[in-house]
Amino acid sequence: MVYALSVGKAIPQYEISQDTTVEFAKEIFHDSFKDLERLLPVFKNGEIEKRQFAEPLEWYKQTHTFEEKNELYIDRAVTYGVEAVKNCLTNHTLLQQDIHYNEIDAIFFISTTGISTPSIDAKIMNCLPFKETTKRIPIWGLGCAGGAAGLSRAYEYCLAFPEAMVLVISVELCSLTFQHDDKTKSNLIGTSLFADGVACTCITGSHVNWKKRSKLSSLPRLLGTRSTFMKDSEDVMGWNIKNNGLYVVFSRDIPSIIKKWLKPQVIDFLKEYDLEVENINHFIAHPGGKKVLDAYIDGLGFNEHHLHISKEVLVKHGNMSSVTVMYVLEQYLKREIGKPGEYGLIGALGPGFSSEMLLVKWEGK
Repeated sequence: MVYALSVGKAIPQYEISQDTTVEFAKEIFHDSFKDLERLLPVFKNGEIEKRQFAEPLEWYKQTHTFEEKNELYIDRAVTYGVEAVKNCLTNHTLLQQDIHYNEIDAIFFISTTGISTPSIDAKIMNCLPFKETTKRIPIWGLGCAGGAAGLSRAYEYCLAFPEAMVLVISVELCSLTFQHDDKTKSNLIGTSLFADGVACTCITGSHVNWKKRSKLSSLPRLLGTRSTFMKDSEDVMGWNIKNNGLYVVFSRDIPSIIKKWLKPQVIDFLKEYDLEVENINHFIAHPGGKKVLDAYIDGLGFNEHHLHISKEVLVKHGNMSSVTVMYVLEQYLKREIGKPGEYGLIGALGPGFSSEMLLVKWEGK
């Protein structure tokens, strides 16, 4: 038995409204598209109201080298990563007592928006008093699916080591990858969607007494995971890596892929537990964008109730890649939305093209 015990966030300090980013896009892309005014409604149609970024808006109006951007990524990833870990281990809304650093057995670090060796988790460990024997499992390149994948791998770790408490730290500073010389529609759409965010989730094994540690009347118990890979779909989502850094690959076909491809994967996954889509009470979904949320509804048969937290996170924070699903999970815990006996599905899609899903069931004290 594995449980999601606590979540902590670190929200970057520069908050920018979507109206302001429209003006930014007009300034940056005015020579890139002949029909820019026709394309700009994508900012409003996405229904994002505000996003948070690692740097002030003026920084993004200037060009920066890959080296400059990556050095900034490392600095901010460590700073915000430390903050998210602290907030997770001392989240007094969710926890009866603080979790001590020496209780953490492993750290899964998730990111796709910068490069560091040693990985960022090592740098975080140099700032916080984790024990020296803490295992480090950095995972790079899973994009938006990374948060759910990190939770999945943490679940499997806790199955093997039921006495373990592990952290999944997700850091995505998408804005630092912005490319002035990228004249593609993918870059324009990415500019309308992506944001920065950091989160940390604590996952515990069955030998950890969650009822003593948690303030909540019930917690989501992780029952199983499913990873699915679509062959020959590398051009759907990802990065092109060039001299100036990371250039976004973002296919317009993603919503239609979700409608056609994802439902059979969900049905097969739930069959393993003698469940159907109709048995799922909560969909803790990574909100890739409004069209992605609409595709979940059209393709999977979910309704607005299933997705209202995901939509709320999208509206307030935008698409923070792998981090976003943890923001959604944090709201589920904070508001005690799940009730004992109810089922939930944690889900995210990412480069590959791929999906990552976890089945959860709320368990009461």
